[in-house]
Amino acid sequence: MTMTLKTTFLGAAAALALTSGAALAEPAIIFDLGGKFDKSFNESSFTGAERWKEETGGSYRDVELQSDAQREQALRRFAENGFNPIVMAGFSFASALETVAADFPDTKFTIIDGAVEAPNVRSVVFKEEEGSYLAGIAAAYAAEGNTVSFVGGMDIPLISKFACGYAEGFKSVKPEGRVIVNMTGTTPAAWNDPVKGGELTRAQKAAGSEVVFAAAGGTGLGVLQTAADEDMLAIGVDSNQNYLQPGHVLTSMVKRVDNAVYDAFTQGEELQTGLIVMGLENEGVALAMDEYNADLITEEMQAAINEATQKIVSGEIVVHDYMSDDSCPAF
Repeated sequence: MTMTLKTTFLGAAAALALTSGAALAEPAIIFDLGGKFDKSFNESSFTGAERWKEETGGSYRDVELQSDAQREQALRRFAENGFNPIVMAGFSFASALETVAADFPDTKFTIIDGAVEAPNVRSVVFKEEEGSYLAGIAAAYAAEGNTVSFVGGMDIPLISKFACGYAEGFKSVKPEGRVIVNMTGTTPAAWNDPVKGGELTRAQKAAGSEVVFAAAGGTGLGVLQTAADEDMLAIGVDSNQNYLQPGHVLTSMVKRVDNAVYDAFTQGEELQTGLIVMGLENEGVALAMDEYNADLITEEMQAAINEATQKIVSGEIVVHDYMSDDSCPAF
């Protein structure tokens, strides 16, 4: 493939990043659609990489995908140029990784939010349902009535996992309550459609929702903005999004994707492979509490969140994992 074709396929910046001569064992990260400044999942990944860079003085390479078709090529070019380990932010890399990992057995890979069985792959998954359960409890205490809502990105089991945990947590406080669930779309474009996110939020408010939880990547920014405009409360996701709409973001269900990236970069070529599961017990998920939402968190709400956290960690409460059977008892 000529340099011209590479540039056309990946874009000039991406092609430069992939072909400009890697130092041996320099790590790399590939961000999913939506870009590394999506203020959500990708940005949390970027934060982890930057923390590693600042603490170690090391350097890394990255690339931001522009389409699904670029996944395998980006992975293959990084591997060919000697980057190690290579981290992927997003479950959608699984198919491409299965192919590329087999072709580069001496390169270590980390996939976040997906699972690939290969001797040179670390798969990092999260118990999103546990953190979302706590978010549902917060929503139940914040809502005066019995209706809250959820806006997901792409309609896939992983996002239903968030919605189900949220509904379970809400109904643990308000058993007769209602959780309105809408997904933005069925293609990857659903992760970056803030206008549609806003439209769904307005429709949910019209149906009685007082608190909306967004798990939708860049689309969620439209949810948070609309919630503020409509005088609703919103719950952010992945990164701490409390600061985006102060006074209107009740909390954020944080996934420590940054830690997953930081740990992979730190272990380097000695990366321990296999499946890593991150939940409440090992601080893989949590609700964000800071100065931006302090006035919204009541003592009663915090006590209920603390109690549920302890019970989940001890096993007294087992939050249903939607992906275990593609069903949700709270729906």
